[in-house]
Amino acid sequence: MLSSVGAFSSLYFATLMLLLSSGLFNTFMGVRLTAISVSEVWIGGLIAVYYLGLVFGARMGHRLIMGVGHIRAYAASAAIVTICVLVQILIDSMYVWLLLRFLAGAAMVVQFMGIESWLNEQSDNSQRGTIFAFYMVFSSLGTVLGQLSLTLFPHLNYEPLVFVAICSAFSLVPVAITRRSHPPLQVPAPINARYYVDRVPLSLMVLVVAGMLTGAFYGLAPVYAVRVHLSSEQAALFVAVSVAAGVLAQWPVGWLADRMNRVKLIRINAICLLVLAIPLWGWFEAPFWFLLVFSALFGILQFTLYPLGAAFANDNVDPERRVGLSAILYMVYGLGACLGPLLAGGLMTYIGSNLYYIFVAACGLALVLLVRPQKVLGDHLSQDAPTNFVPMPDSLQSSAAAVALDPRVDISSDVSHDPVFEDLPPVEERVPATTESTAVERQAEDGATADRLAEEDKSTDPVVGRSAGSGSQDASGNVADLEKPAGEVDAENERKPSDPAR
Repeated sequence: MLSSVGAFSSLYFATLMLLLSSGLFNTFMGVRLTAISVSEVWIGGLIAVYYLGLVFGARMGHRLIMGVGHIRAYAASAAIVTICVLVQILIDSMYVWLLLRFLAGAAMVVQFMGIESWLNEQSDNSQRGTIFAFYMVFSSLGTVLGQLSLTLFPHLNYEPLVFVAICSAFSLVPVAITRRSHPPLQVPAPINARYYVDRVPLSLMVLVVAGMLTGAFYGLAPVYAVRVHLSSEQAALFVAVSVAAGVLAQWPVGWLADRMNRVKLIRINAICLLVLAIPLWGWFEAPFWFLLVFSALFGILQFTLYPLGAAFANDNVDPERRVGLSAILYMVYGLGACLGPLLAGGLMTYIGSNLYYIFVAACGLALVLLVRPQKVLGDHLSQDAPTNFVPMPDSLQSSAAAVALDPRVDISSDVSHDPVFEDLPPVEERVPATTESTAVERQAEDGATADRLAEEDKSTDPVVGRSAGSGSQDASGNVADLEKPAGEVDAENERKPSDPAR
């Protein structure tokens, strides 16, 4: 296990720096903009366009990596992220910031793709689960340290943004000097989205809601903390406790998911979200320790929704199409993360800051109503269902390339890009008809060949049907053709009208 960490230490360190800068930036922007009375709609919009960049940047990232290679693409993306952060120090226009956040998200997903491609190509199947687990730990650790690093800056000036830029640039160093070979370039292939929508509609609903919760949390949970009179250090701790609890809960929740009905477990998760959000609707002024406890509980619930939904989806998709499934789940989760901050930010702006946890309760209620065991028919269960629960980091702090590290996925046998022919009749119903039609055609061809040969023989000798002296009888009394080449004799022997299946 320790050898796995040592072998990929440079990539793990780059991941740590990358997520540290991202975690610090999101929390700082929420606290800073709230302190200068920027509305929650703008704050939610900034986090929404960042996640939109993460989703759409994956496609552009493939083209960039194919054009210049992994290291150059990673270096260029790190430079773009650093520039975007530093420009925000110089320009205070919120419209410019929206564009910068989109560009930063699109560039950052290229960095994720580069790291995850290296981890995948440099590991074998026996190590993949361990490497994926360590990648998740370093990703989550970076996010938590990013929240906690805000406590190093008591004044809400632009010093934290300078620190974010330093971490972003520092993440470039271990990748630029790595001695590992380049992973091979992979051409993105189109995926049949309708197949997955028909197979796992409930899982996609779970992922949309989970994305809405996660996006709203990173953008607006710090705003809520400031609105309930927490200091910037307390707001950072409020967010960090939630993320840390969500990471630590992956393994016990996974143990339950492998022994319980996963639909019921998702429903229990949603009910708990609904019930626990009610005390935070603004009935009373909660003490800091109370908020920390509830933050940890919400972290356990919201950060385990994604792996639960992914496990439920994998149970209902054929193993050879799970790469495409993960890409669809990533996209749906990302779109939910774009929608969540906008909805929650609008509610908090026009109604009140306590609407954040009313939004959380509404998401829980939606899952309770939509995800019911009665809707699960089990018609599409895969052969290896139930699949093992795999602890997963926040999907938006990685890219779709991380699916290659998932031990449930076999890249070598995946056919997600192939068309799906589910409307054809079963093979056992189609083969006999095809064989019969082929046999009839061959029988007709052999009959025509026999008639042609007979006509040729008659034209040669109308009495006996062959040339005089052109053949003789062998010991068995059969006529042996002595004038025809050996190849023609063999061909005629193979053409037997009595054997139409040949």
